[in-house]
Amino acid sequence: MSVHTDERPDPGLPAGEPPAARPTPRRRVLPSPVSGQELVLLGVIVVLWIVLAFATPAFFTAGSIQPLLVATAPIALVGIGMTIVIITGGIDVSVGAAIMVCAVLTAKLLVDAGLSLLPAVLVSMAVGAVLGLVNGVLIAYGRVHAIIITFGTANLFQWLGLQIFASKTVNGIPQTFDVFGRGVAGRTFGVPHAFLITVVIAALAWWYLRHTAGGRHFYAIGGDANAARLAGIRVQRRVLLAYVITGVLVGLGACFTIAQGTSTLDQSVGSGKELAVIAAVVIGGTSIMGGRGSVLGTLLGALLVQTVSSGVTQLGWNSNLSDLFVGVFIIIAVGADLLRERARRAR
Repeated sequence: MSVHTDERPDPGLPAGEPPAARPTPRRRVLPSPVSGQELVLLGVIVVLWIVLAFATPAFFTAGSIQPLLVATAPIALVGIGMTIVIITGGIDVSVGAAIMVCAVLTAKLLVDAGLSLLPAVLVSMAVGAVLGLVNGVLIAYGRVHAIIITFGTANLFQWLGLQIFASKTVNGIPQTFDVFGRGVAGRTFGVPHAFLITVVIAALAWWYLRHTAGGRHFYAIGGDANAARLAGIRVQRRVLLAYVITGVLVGLGACFTIAQGTSTLDQSVGSGKELAVIAAVVIGGTSIMGGRGSVLGTLLGALLVQTVSSGVTQLGWNSNLSDLFVGVFIIIAVGADLLRERARRAR
């Protein structure tokens, strides 16, 4: 019995030549929205919260969680900019001193000029942008490593902030920034506004880095700046932009920092913030060697750092232990990053 089919040879092919397979269209494949390290971080935070809830029942109250989120906001916010900077292969150790300059200048304008909320925030962000521009110009066009430049500008900004302080505290700061603070005016449905704003900005930064050509250029620069330049990416402009973005976020973070305090601002404002920010970014999975990182991981890293600090305080332990625990987390994160890099090169 013969089987009849309707298949006919392609008239354009020689006799006996099999038809060529049709090419299948290539699909654009994006990495998973959430990485394995981010899931691990989330799991660690959940475990820590459960342990702290059993160890000190007051931890899971609004009076404990809300201040924790308020304190997390400026670290995570500046960390978003720091993530972009480190993705490009740079670093900015001047953010603590820059927060000091933005905070004291804005606080003085609130007291002396009586600025309202929006103008005060815009002034602080503009000052931060100028400070970031100084870093960006020197790094992008001066061709000096970022650690050297920002270490120098950190001292310069510190001196500038102390000059503005004039060896005096800023007293009588009005409640203009209460909307970012810990009081009833500073939260909606129990969630602090500062933290909500940080989450929104983190989501926008995540989308920009993941879904736009400009965002992917930052990763390309961190992976290989010379190759990125040959591919037509304006490396210097992108590097400059990374530091300006960080400066703008520093200015907004300074407003959040003012809101956390009382009506007095002293010269310790911003002190140590650069270490907390870098710790959050590294723990969040951003490669210190550049080319890889996520603002979602930075947000979780900042939350973990602040959870450790808050937990140590509530347990009544020595405050130095929080630095120890954060240091251990940093070593683990950097070690995991080095192992991943070694495995990638071995392929």
